[in-house]
Amino acid sequence: MAKSSDGSGTVIIKKYANRRLYNTETSSYITLDHLATMTREGRDFKVIDAKSEEDITHNVLTQIIMEEENRGQTMLPVSFLRQLISLYGDSMQSMVPQYLEASMDAFRRNQTQFRQAMEGAFAGGPFAEIAKRNMEMLEAAASAFKPPRAAGSAKEEPAVDTTPRNEVEALKAQLAAMQEQINKLK
Repeated sequence: MAKSSDGSGTVIIKKYANRRLYNTETSSYITLDHLATMTREGRDFKVIDAKSEEDITHNVLTQIIMEEENRGQTMLPVSFLRQLISLYGDSMQSMVPQYLEASMDAFRRNQTQFRQAMEGAFAGGPFAEIAKRNMEMLEAAASAFKPPRAAGSAKEEPAVDTTPRNEVEALKAQLAAMQEQINKLK
């Protein structure tokens, strides 16, 4: 049986001549989509050519990017691609990988800080109550589309009149309360 990792928790993927990818950790064939999912989950893997045992991870990751771009999920602007291509063979080529890695690390840190700031801005402030009421309204509206529970289900809930008229009245009341809070904020 093949080793599933190289001792560092890195999953070994073997690529065969027929272009099939074999995950040695799960002992199953996978697709590039599986590798893309593993990447998004932060799983570390190494793709090796089954015959030559050459590390081809870079080529496979590039192929995944190409497939994502071909699906219409373009993230790389044409001007960036042109600039990147023009750097091949340039005297600065050796510096580009480190620069791009540092830039992506900085981008991820900024993204995390922005998310935390946004969460903090709405927690406990005047917008927190509005967001809470919005969620309550959304849940009330969504409950109108839920199928009725079968009789004798494990948990019996008290009967609530969910006729469309009462739902609309409840939503109007919640909307009026939200408008009142907004007016107070002004």
